[in-house]
Amino acid sequence: MTRLRKSSHSGGDSDPACVELAWAVDEVWVRDSKDPDGERLAFGQQEFAGLVVRVKCGELGL
Repeated sequence: MTRLRKSSHSGGDSDPACVELAWAVDEVWVRDSKDPDGERLAFGQQEFAGLVVRVKCGELGL
């Protein structure tokens, strides 16, 4: 399994409110760091890149 990692912008291990990412051969996996045994989302790499653009542009109301 590819190792999931927290963002360098997170508070590290003391910050439970993070998502973790892993890059697989043709996918990007995302999971909630508060639930490491829970489900993961899997995105195609282009699909994930589009999601990142939408988040950065504020299109998702986050």
